[in-house]
Amino acid sequence: MRKILSFSFFLLLGLVLSQLLPGVLGEAYASLKTYTDTLLYVALAFIMINVGREFEIDKSRWRSYTADYFIAMATAALPWLLIVVYYIFVLLPESLWSSPEAWKENLLLSRFAAPTSAGILFTMLAALQLKRSWIYRKIQVLAIFDDLDTILLMIPLQVLMIGLKWQMGALLAVVVVLLAVGWRWQGRWNARQEWPAILGWAVVVCAATQLIYVVTKSLYGPDESIHIEVLLPAFVVGMLMRHRHTDSAGERRATTGISFLFMLLVGLSMPLIGDGGSSDPGSVTASQPMMPWGTLLLHVVAVSALSNLGKLVPLFFYRDRLLSERLALSIGMFTRGEVGAGVIFIALGYNLGGPALLISVLTLVLNLVLTGIFVLWVRRLALRSYNPAQEEADASAA
Repeated sequence: MRKILSFSFFLLLGLVLSQLLPGVLGEAYASLKTYTDTLLYVALAFIMINVGREFEIDKSRWRSYTADYFIAMATAALPWLLIVVYYIFVLLPESLWSSPEAWKENLLLSRFAAPTSAGILFTMLAALQLKRSWIYRKIQVLAIFDDLDTILLMIPLQVLMIGLKWQMGALLAVVVVLLAVGWRWQGRWNARQEWPAILGWAVVVCAATQLIYVVTKSLYGPDESIHIEVLLPAFVVGMLMRHRHTDSAGERRATTGISFLFMLLVGLSMPLIGDGGSSDPGSVTASQPMMPWGTLLLHVVAVSALSNLGKLVPLFFYRDRLLSERLALSIGMFTRGEVGAGVIFIALGYNLGGPALLISVLTLVLNLVLTGIFVLWVRRLALRSYNPAQEEADASAA
């Protein structure tokens, strides 16, 4: 629980610093932001490599995962769509309800609610002695597919934001190649997996994506450059690694420290929250006037409730299991973490902002604070039907 609260603390600390440092540092703040954004991309790549390392499926039984994938996709899509509708019809004036710009910006910004925090969830359930339960095994598959769906859906969202240019064709080709390589050679790479090695590969992934951007920018200009987000390349690098469990106190401290740094940097990347709106009137979301804090907090509660309501999709499937197990599975998907924060950072790259951005950040903080309660709720429901001997037999049969 202390770790979860620390995530929230560092995200809020970064948010506070993002409002104070520009005034304190003046022109020097631009240089600082360049360094912090670079560190943020490296930390995000590190996290996504670890998410990819958790992606372990038996390819000989791929058809058995089909139902799980579509359930995970629905579990990721429903909260996203609920929040899109909320952001459009509640936060924006009626004159913008039919605006294509407003829809595409909010489709990207609200994607933060889609991914479940796989790392946080797995760690806490394992600590509660539920690692052999059906709920743990099933949520492991759903949470990874949930993150994968979030990563893949960022591609068409980028197409919406940038438009149908030739660069999008090149980007889609890169995506197809990466997915093919990841599937074909999943778990084949016998690489070192201590945290310094993974951090090194995170730097390589960031350098490669940045090199593509710099080269295409120099050849075609900034508006015609190819910008590949680090999410998918880093995830595929993790997929390729033959997963080794390098669990030690030092590994845990380093991995947790990088996650804390990431959350701090996400908060630090937030734009200034002014009373009169955004400095970028070209963005629909960023040009909206800021709301009073009391109103903002009411929206945070509403958006959090909608995002978790959307995560109840598994409750209506797996009818061969008890209702308490299906409810536990659904509540387990409530947890949010680094991938959702990464989506918010990517949204910032498209100059999105305004009250919707702040509500998204604070909703993420609220769900992090509530994560311990969610997991204890899962444990209570799971223990009602948990039979270790039966679970062992079911796992062997599967």
